[in-house]
Formats: sequence, C-alpha cells, structure tokens
Amino acid sequence: MSTIISVRNLKKYYNKGAIKALDGVSVDIHKGDAVAIIGPSGSGKSTLLRSLNLLEEPTDGEIIFNGVDITKKKSVVINDDGTKVKMKINIDKHRQKMGMVFQHFNLFPHKNILENMTIAPIQVKGMNKDEAEAKAMKLLERVSLADRAMAYPIQLSGGQKQRIAIVRALMMEPEVMLFDEPTSALDPEMVGEVLDVIKGLVKEGMTSVIVTHEMGFAREVSDRVLFMDEGIIMEQGKPEDIFNNPQEARTKSFLSKVL
Repeated sequence: MSTIISVRNLKKYYNKGAIKALDGVSVDIHKGDAVAIIGPSGSGKSTLLRSLNLLEEPTDGEIIFNGVDITKKKSVVINDDGTKVKMKINIDKHRQKMGMVFQHFNLFPHKNILENMTIAPIQVKGMNKDEAEAKAMKLLERVSLADRAMAYPIQLSGGQKQRIAIVRALMMEPEVMLFDEPTSALDPEMVGEVLDVIKGLVKEGMTSVIVTHEMGFAREVSDRVLFMDEGIIMEQGKPEDIFNNPQEARTKSFLSKVL
C-alpha cells in the first residue's frame, strides 16, 4: 500500500512553546485510507489536519506529500542521470491536490452555486468555462443539487451548502480530501445528508482524513481511528479496537463520555 502523506515528529507551538498544539505527531496516510481523528476540544485534531496542507505552518517536523517534504522551501529532486537539483516547492500546486472542507462553508455569497464551483478550476487549472460547468453539473447531480445550480448560497440550507462545499473541492480533482468537522455547524437533521456524501467518497476509494465528533460515523466509515489529546496521538487502530477495546486510560475516559 503506497504512502501518500507521511508526517514525522510534527510540532506546532504557540507563545514561545507555552502552548503545544502538536507535540511530536507521526503518522502515515496510505492511498485509499479513510482516517478518522477524534478527541476532545483543544487536543490538536484540527491543527494536525490544517497542517497537512500548510494552512497551519508547523514549528518543526516533516510533512512528506507524494515524496516531497512540503514544509521545506526547497526540495532535492534526483534527475534521471542521478544528479541532484534543489527545486523550489510550489505549495499552491500541492494544495490543489488536497481538497479541504471546513466547518463553515466559505462559499462566495455574491456568486451562484455554479460560479462558486467553477471559479477555481477556470482560474487556477485553466479549465475552459464549458468544460468546468459540465463537470460541475455532474457533481451537483451526484449530490442531488443540480436544480440549485443557479441559486445563491443564502437560498440554501446548511446541509446543502456543505454538500456544495464538498463537490466544489472535488472540482479540482484532489488526491486527498481533508474534512475539518464538516457537520459541526449543521442542525442535527442535516448531518446525515452530508455524512452520506462523505461515505460515498470513501466507498469509491478517495483518500480521506476526517476530524469528527460523530463517533458512530467514525466507527462506520474509517479504516483507522486516531485518538488525540494534548497535541499527540495517544492511541490509534481499527475502529472496532478503538471503540470496543481501547488500551489507553485517556481514550477510555473520553469514549465513556461521548458514547
């Protein structure tokens, strides 16, 4: 199984080290993995997720994405003849390969849904307008929102906006999808429709890293669960092991309160 992201001894400190949001995290994400990250508020879950595409700039450590340490300003590339060349890392290019879905939807309020979905592919990837719109309509059909293509964000429910945010990220054809508590801002009755879209992506083999407080969803959808607290991964394993037979006292304490 090929490793797509390798995190090594990642640290994120604030206030000259007084606050250790991440304190030496190491983990591998393999192609096709669905990894759920759980833990209490302030445990470092979102900081880890946002560090994967450098929305948070780490204090120390490595994030190797497709063989390139994206935390470095330059990377050593080995040519066919064996010579080594230092190449400047284009972080925006790497970010295009990681779709990000936030708690809040970040849709442009003054643009309709079709425009929200096509602006990045047209401006960043150079896709022509007709091609981008055709692709967007296919994705909207997939999440049962094709009839809302000309609507504006204010006209949509929270669940609809989050489904739009997911397929908007898919417009860039990412290799990895990062979900930062995608249902936390939704009314309870809208949670299921968003989780169903994520389940579909995972079932199709999309590499996914999901920070979530939905324990039933984490158990059902993930191949692996990471339990974080105090800026470290305290325990990780298969969902059935973490939820049915946790080994660490802190994991047991947390799950006893949320299950």
